[in-house]
Amino acid sequence: MTVVAGVDLGGTAVNYTLITGDEKFLIEGLCEHPARSKEGPEICLQQIEDGLRIAVEKAGLGLEDVVVVGLDTPGPASSAGVLSAKGSTNFVHKDWAGFDIRDGLAQKLNKPVTYLNDGNAGALWGHFSLFGASNQATSISAIVGTGLGGGVIVENSVVKGRGGFGGECGHVLLPYQSIANVPGLVPHCNCGRTGDLESVCSLTAIEKNYLPYFFERYPDHELARLGDIHKAAKLVRGLAENGDPMCREIFRAQAHGLGLFFDEMINTFDPDALIVGGGAIETGAGFQAWFVSEIRAGMPEQREEQAGIPIYIMPNGDTAGARGAAIEALKTGRQGGLI
Repeated sequence: MTVVAGVDLGGTAVNYTLITGDEKFLIEGLCEHPARSKEGPEICLQQIEDGLRIAVEKAGLGLEDVVVVGLDTPGPASSAGVLSAKGSTNFVHKDWAGFDIRDGLAQKLNKPVTYLNDGNAGALWGHFSLFGASNQATSISAIVGTGLGGGVIVENSVVKGRGGFGGECGHVLLPYQSIANVPGLVPHCNCGRTGDLESVCSLTAIEKNYLPYFFERYPDHELARLGDIHKAAKLVRGLAENGDPMCREIFRAQAHGLGLFFDEMINTFDPDALIVGGGAIETGAGFQAWFVSEIRAGMPEQREEQAGIPIYIMPNGDTAGARGAAIEALKTGRQGGLI
């Protein structure tokens, strides 16, 4: 049996998956191996190979059965997989600066390797879960975590852009003044912008913008009394799910921000689907349905034809990167007649 592998390289762990030519995943759930990315390319690439051997053996296969490998990593990196010369949180070792991680892994494994950033990989997985790998559909994904990732899939192809920054949904500017019930809020992003999507919809937004704003309204709230805004930010989702009024308002504002963003994307791409994923909505179905309804409520009035574009929750958040990377590699394998 020939298969394609997906490799999701994070800061501390590598997650793996395998997919067959008929689009069946052979690994359910997480299959992780330590990444050691902070120790530089030589050690990290060896870790990726070692973990891949373990993953394929668990599936009853050998490394020789893997014909293409899909890799995804956090950015910043070019569309071809050349890491930024300035490095990043996960690639702090000096030897990563300007390193071509796609080509480095291809040489290490002696196999073709494709590359996506982690946001685009997650978006491709969400797209695949709805439409499969052989389609002409278009989707927009927003992945709400510490920051705001995502991606744009147009007619089944990831929009990467000239420098690899295509689909950087988090830094799209919004008319944030239109978000209901937060008059006077001026949301700042760590990138230096004011009013982009990440500044109104992310865990960082909760800590940096929403809690200082709402603590003035709710000075006696238990999170205000906690005295640790970083810790408090991580508790907002759970309290919101349980109906806490302040935390619900924070999530309502985030949902309305997403509504403004999706409206911009609808008028740009006229997509077949809108997809929301990430830790922010790793909650019960009831809260997810409420959050999606608030995204709708935050959208400006639309044409009748536009209003019917569905909003979906992305499945399998922990494995999204590896699965998206595998799907990208599967397309390359098919095009090259390898699978």
